Amino acid sequence: MTKRLNLDIEKKRAGVLVPVFAVRHAEDLGVGDTEGLRQFVQWAAGVGFSVVQILPINETSQDNSPYNAISSMALEPLTMDCRPGKIPGLSRETHGEIVARHPVGELRSGSVDYPRVRKLKHELMRAGFAQREHLSRTKKETFVKFQKAHEDWLTHYSWFRAVMEREGNELWDQWPEPIRSVKNLETWIAGIDEAERDAFLEETYYWQYVQWIVWSQWGALRDEAAGLGVAIMGDMPFGVSYYSSDVFAEPELFDLTWSGGAPPETMFKDDLFTQKWGQNWGIPLYRWDQHAATNFKWWRRRLRGVRSHAHICRIDHVLGFYRIYSFPWRPQFNGDFLNLSHEEAAACCNGKLPGFHPNSDDNPEHAAANCAAGERYLRVLLEAAEDCVLVGEDLGQVPDYVRPNLRSMGIAGFKIPMWESGYDGRVARGEDYPRESVATYATHDHPPLRQIWDDAASGDHGATQNTVRLLDFVHRLDLDRRPFTGEVHHALLEGLCTSNSWLVVFMITDLFGSKERFNVPGAVSGANWSTRIPLATADFAADAVITQITSALEPWLRSTGRTSET
Repeated sequence: MTKRLNLDIEKKRAGVLVPVFAVRHAEDLGVGDTEGLRQFVQWAAGVGFSVVQILPINETSQDNSPYNAISSMALEPLTMDCRPGKIPGLSRETHGEIVARHPVGELRSGSVDYPRVRKLKHELMRAGFAQREHLSRTKKETFVKFQKAHEDWLTHYSWFRAVMEREGNELWDQWPEPIRSVKNLETWIAGIDEAERDAFLEETYYWQYVQWIVWSQWGALRDEAAGLGVAIMGDMPFGVSYYSSDVFAEPELFDLTWSGGAPPETMFKDDLFTQKWGQNWGIPLYRWDQHAATNFKWWRRRLRGVRSHAHICRIDHVLGFYRIYSFPWRPQFNGDFLNLSHEEAAACCNGKLPGFHPNSDDNPEHAAANCAAGERYLRVLLEAAEDCVLVGEDLGQVPDYVRPNLRSMGIAGFKIPMWESGYDGRVARGEDYPRESVATYATHDHPPLRQIWDDAASGDHGATQNTVRLLDFVHRLDLDRRPFTGEVHHALLEGLCTSNSWLVVFMITDLFGSKERFNVPGAVSGANWSTRIPLATADFAADAVITQITSALEPWLRSTGRTSET
């Protein structure tokens, strides 16, 4: 029987954030996978952590961003453990022959080389699929059960995926007209000759086979983590990609005339567009009336997907449920608008300009309407979540009503100390944080602590201010102007543990005191979403710096009541 975790908010917890692609183990194929995360969870439990936070694991597009998935339900095949015996139908001999044809040593060193890793892993998966008729009766029955249980999304996803392979991209609005929508595709499938239809359906079965394996592996990992007393915190982005199977299959649920994003933000100093106009994520808006007409079936299904691999669900950009900043142009046209005035931009968009939808919070009536709408939608998610705990990433320009409303529903929000101010304008004290909160120094989008200190040392005024605020937060202003020494590092780690928050989370780079970045918002770079931890998890114990940090953690977690319970 699967162990049920007690995630009551009265029991304080500590966790560590690590992207799945970043973890290493001796037999991986150049990207983190379920086996790598399994070993990481074991290590985390041994250290005393009771939560491992990951980024979204839905299947990504060619930009490899976890926040630009091509399906809200399909899991990323690259996270599959492809070791011998892990892909049904694939013999050890065939596995060895395929792997020998690839530069595995190169792939295992450095960052993720997505094209080459994807090619290798899908060769292995397709070899297993080709031998599926030789699977045991039990395996075959399990596959059929998976297909039936997930028919409400799996069929159209596999059609979408098969056409992607046929056309060489996911840009469904550029596909030939006969296959540009589910309705047209159905007619096309019925009209092609038998040989072509059989080949197409064979391809759809391949993608269903892949999802069966990867869902099975993640379900087993979820259960094993619970047995160790560790909760997996998954991540559900507010939006879905314009070029997703969801939009392709159910376009009536989405408003494709606007692109969701975030308002202008000066902290992203390397991105002039974000500073001026905001972040244009390109996600379509939701037609909430259409979702309501189906009793929010799509959302309930989406929560079911998160529950399959996680015990806690972080809702990225929970503010979007209340209102979302939107653009009247798609992201590919951002460059055209960068140097335009607001008047010039409006002239190009029939008088429309970026702003909040459905309403801004410019008057009490609009604010009340936004609050009521957000609560309505989030209560649907709470119902669908069942025993999966919801937390909301409520960072950015946060309306006054959001955090009280989230707390009234028992949804913990986020606290990043250098951004939290008390009534006197000084940094807010961790002991004053509400219990319904998650405290962390950084998310995947932010520079790690060590980088902030280095930027301050080079004269960056903003970074200098942030170092002072962080040291004030941990009551160690005596360390001001110090380099990022072990004393500074340990003071920051220990200080976060003393907050009143239900959960404190250390990004793995902050925990180890390194400067690697997982993502630089607004930057188009192969470095995004590809950085890996330098060491395999099994080698952590032999590293002097990591050992020193983990040895110090145990008394900090124990003294602040955050020790794990197996």
